[in-house]
Amino acid sequence: MPSMEHARYPDLPDETVAPARPTSAVLANLLAADLPATVTPDWIIDGLGQRSYGLVMLLLGLLALMPGLSLVAGLLLVWMASQMILARPAPTMPRVLRRRAVPTRRFAGLLRRLIPAMRFVERFIHPRWPTPFAATQRGLGILLLLLGISLMSPIPFTQYVPAIVIMAMAIAYLERDGVMLAGSVTGALLSLAITGAELWVAYSGAEAL
Repeated sequence: MPSMEHARYPDLPDETVAPARPTSAVLANLLAADLPATVTPDWIIDGLGQRSYGLVMLLLGLLALMPGLSLVAGLLLVWMASQMILARPAPTMPRVLRRRAVPTRRFAGLLRRLIPAMRFVERFIHPRWPTPFAATQRGLGILLLLLGISLMSPIPFTQYVPAIVIMAMAIAYLERDGVMLAGSVTGALLSLAITGAELWVAYSGAEAL
């Protein structure tokens, strides 16, 4: 029987009806589709459906690792996390980015590099400890909101740990791996504790001057 979410949003794949396909297969289908002349975030999100949260999360984690881009990644992550907390079926990007076109050739090249990497990851990560991911979406959203704020910390080199944790959460979310999800949630809590301690030390040192 189709889920209530699929009944409300019939354009999204109903992954409660059949076992979830590997993310690499979803991306391969997207690559094999009739690609438009230019690709927009809206088109990608429509094509990925429920997987779009995990993929956007993964891309933002990668973005946060790049020098000088952790603030941008943090802001976008806070935006996306707020939609997860509101239980939106798929993320929407800020209006300024929604229709920003990317050349199809560049997008297709990115998918051709990403698909083999996901196939390699899927050899070790797969659906385990089935969890109601729709029900845990709000909890993950709260954690991602806090991680996004931590990415905006003014202390240098503090973005690496939360960025890696975000990427681990993204892969667990994409592959419906409850074991990895539990580990990444623990990592997120540790990352937030470390960032909080670093901010406290920095604040205490500034007050002592």
